[in-house]
Amino acid sequence: MRPRTLDEFVGQRHLLAPGKPLREAIESGPLHSMVLWGPPGTGKTTLARLIARRAGAEFIALSAVMAGVKDIRAAVEHARAARAVGRAMVLFLDEVHRFNKAQQDTFLPYLEDGTLIFIGATTENPSFEVVSALLSRARVYVLKALGEAELLALIRTALKDEERGLGRMRLDAEPEALELIAQAADGDARRALNMLELAAGLVEAGAPGAPETPGPQDALEMAGPSVTERALTLAIAREVATGGRRRFDKGGEQFYDQISALHKAVRGTDPDAALYWLARMLDGGCDPLYIARRAVRMAVEDVGLADPRALALALDAWDAYDRLGSPEGELAIAELIVYLACAPKSNATYVGFGEAMEDVERHGTLDVPLRLRNAPTRLMKELGYGKGYRYAHDEPDAYAAGERYLPDELPDRRYYRPAPRGLEIRIGEALARLRAKKP
Repeated sequence: MRPRTLDEFVGQRHLLAPGKPLREAIESGPLHSMVLWGPPGTGKTTLARLIARRAGAEFIALSAVMAGVKDIRAAVEHARAARAVGRAMVLFLDEVHRFNKAQQDTFLPYLEDGTLIFIGATTENPSFEVVSALLSRARVYVLKALGEAELLALIRTALKDEERGLGRMRLDAEPEALELIAQAADGDARRALNMLELAAGLVEAGAPGAPETPGPQDALEMAGPSVTERALTLAIAREVATGGRRRFDKGGEQFYDQISALHKAVRGTDPDAALYWLARMLDGGCDPLYIARRAVRMAVEDVGLADPRALALALDAWDAYDRLGSPEGELAIAELIVYLACAPKSNATYVGFGEAMEDVERHGTLDVPLRLRNAPTRLMKELGYGKGYRYAHDEPDAYAAGERYLPDELPDRRYYRPAPRGLEIRIGEALARLRAKKP
């Protein structure tokens, strides 16, 4: 069912609709090197083949999982031979992110002198996985996961196509069954077609939910309209659609995108979105202990002293998961995420600490004022260590009004500025009251 023309291609309208730059380049412009970046089953390989066919170019496909420098050199020799007779050559490298820097650099001279047109395909962010020299010579196109409507159109076409699809089986598919397959495919056309093929096989084998029909093999051999239609039911679709995982690449960009969304939902006081992203990550196979560690960071960075209990609860949830394991311990993490999302927010400590670190970097090694130094020896006392220090507990309210604790060379600073939320309201009031005291 691989599309043979751009008009058969399903999805990627943002790139291939009439008038879009990639479509214009394919139909009328000169070929150029590119990197196709998108989830599995979105048509990267197919699009590369269509581009080469449309341009009348030769096409060599390599996979970075299997290929090495020797294969690249052989492809280059092939490209030189094609160029000698006036033909362009497209070298398609699937999983380009699996090539290391030296292997990717191998392409550069041949892209530079026009020996070949390079099309790389990757499911990983090219910014991190493709060397900058190669990126500067290739345009990046972002492919998107297919929507359910697009997947439905794809599998309905496969059901009707008698030449390349399942049309000769005369399957009568329940709409709900096809919708379930499209949903379970999760944006992946390859997965949708594989599940459809499995479901058709179950119908052929007489799976539960498939009505009995005479002569299934004879029916498969015949193409005439007299063949009895067989039902692809919702029950059969459930057989092939169970156990699927949503797209999630542990350690890849989807992983970091989703933990970023979880963190931002907590920071934005949206417990519902926070629970959704937590569920997405757990569903994808993320280690719950990783989320527990990140939740500790959320507690100190985004809740802070507006609710000091958040840090203790984060550590408790981590400990609870460590004791219970999955799936029971995941509820403790979910409870923590909801608490953090609902808690008053303050990043005052986070911001203040960052500003203090900047001052340390900017001002270098400033001396500790003599009055703040301990004086355990007579010599140190004679040198003035500790002289003039005011012991705070001997002062009213345990506060030495007017005392200065920063280095003498550093201007006055207010790194910690309590937020007007939660406990920090009271902290801010207390600090303001003490600072108002005259020395």
